[in-house]
Amino acid sequence: MIPDSTIHDLLIIGGGVNGAGIAADAAGRGLDVLLCEQNDLASGTSSASTKLIHGGLRYLENYEFRLVREALAEREVLLRNAPHIITPMRFQLPHRPHLRPRWMIQAGLFLYDSLSRRVTLPASRRLHFGADSPLVESLTDGFEYADAWVDDARLVVLLAMLAREKGASVRVRTRVVQAQEEQGLWQVTLENALTGERQQVRTRALVNATGPWVEQVGHAVLPGRRAERVRLVKGCHIVVPRLHPGEQAFLLQNADGRVVFVIPYERDFSLIGTTDEDFTGDPADARISAAEIDYLVTISNECFRRRITAADVLHDFAGVRPLLASDESNASKVSRDYTLTLERRGAPLLTVHGGKITTYRRLAESAMDRLRTVFPTLPGPWTATAALPGGDFSNREALRRELQQDFPWMPPDLLERWLGHYGTRTRVLLDNARCMADLGEDFGAGLHAREVAYLQEQEWALTTQDILWRRSKLGLRFTPAQRTRLDAWLQGPRE
Repeated sequence: MIPDSTIHDLLIIGGGVNGAGIAADAAGRGLDVLLCEQNDLASGTSSASTKLIHGGLRYLENYEFRLVREALAEREVLLRNAPHIITPMRFQLPHRPHLRPRWMIQAGLFLYDSLSRRVTLPASRRLHFGADSPLVESLTDGFEYADAWVDDARLVVLLAMLAREKGASVRVRTRVVQAQEEQGLWQVTLENALTGERQQVRTRALVNATGPWVEQVGHAVLPGRRAERVRLVKGCHIVVPRLHPGEQAFLLQNADGRVVFVIPYERDFSLIGTTDEDFTGDPADARISAAEIDYLVTISNECFRRRITAADVLHDFAGVRPLLASDESNASKVSRDYTLTLERRGAPLLTVHGGKITTYRRLAESAMDRLRTVFPTLPGPWTATAALPGGDFSNREALRRELQQDFPWMPPDLLERWLGHYGTRTRVLLDNARCMADLGEDFGAGLHAREVAYLQEQEWALTTQDILWRRSKLGLRFTPAQRTRLDAWLQGPRE
């Protein structure tokens, strides 16, 4: 056991969007922060979302006006602070009169437009679907509104990078084994998941931001402390060949009252989701079922001219949402809001329950407000105007032109992908590069050795899975042979 004489102010368990968001906010206010994640950043729920920054139009039916208002306001903040990984997207909602009357949808969209001040995005409008529509002929009219798309896993990584730049220590593959109170401090035992080596650290306050593992960690790591009950709900998505040529997404109403998104994804694909089913067991074991695939395929075929089958599914993923415990029988109607519980009996413990990607920043600010009783000299909020790493630009087209001018030898598709992943930090990747040969080996789909090295050195990527599915979505394009070669390069000596 290796002791550490440092006394941290805050140790955060969980490297998802909430843990990384709290780490960045706290470090930016001057706290000594240690963030620990037992696997990779965003390896759980935070990389298994529908990848939207949105107010949650359907939450209005559950009268969650405060949550929707807060999320809509955050939508504008995040579009401004991370314009490389968060972009506006139009959503078309075909009207199916036997499911919801037109007046109800119009009223909902009017409220959606009115709950928060719109700066970037246009108001909703009526639509007529013409002969060129990808929808079936019976769907002739509907509505259009605006929200935003996000690369969810990259959002988490950028938050961790921001936290590090503000002075936080970020440790991946580091499991919190036990936490005990000792003279008003937490004595925490950490274990390196790769080597098994253990270390003891001390911290003034502890944050449990482990998402669907929040109860499990509460019972196993923090015995004797209160653990709020959460309801685990599994949401699944499938990826299929592109269903329509346009850049708009679709929101499809289903007969069971739920809605399903069909979203343009990684240029050549469509992302379809999500399902909502109660889940028991270890969230790491969540998988999509044949019934859930059939559910998503069926609603797609009811609305789109291009029909698909389960055989068309190229990729799928399942995530478990830690929602607030509820007696509501319909999992899709359980609130996506969050609560924060601060225990001051002994060493301080803050526990995060619930939450959604769109409101991570406000959740982090609320966490700081709670922790002000522990750190009374804590400075005020700062993240509302703080660009995430690579997001310090205001005009995407202007940045693209600058990069094209400075690096004319870069293939347009590769430059576009780097712009969407790294923003202004594309220049860091291209430092001293004068031609494609300077980028090193191409492992496939435009993934070069220089980018892989950057992901290892700057973004905590260790494995093929980290690189192909969380730092990028190139796993959709890699062949088995290319995966094997990348894995060999990561594991072996570099040529």
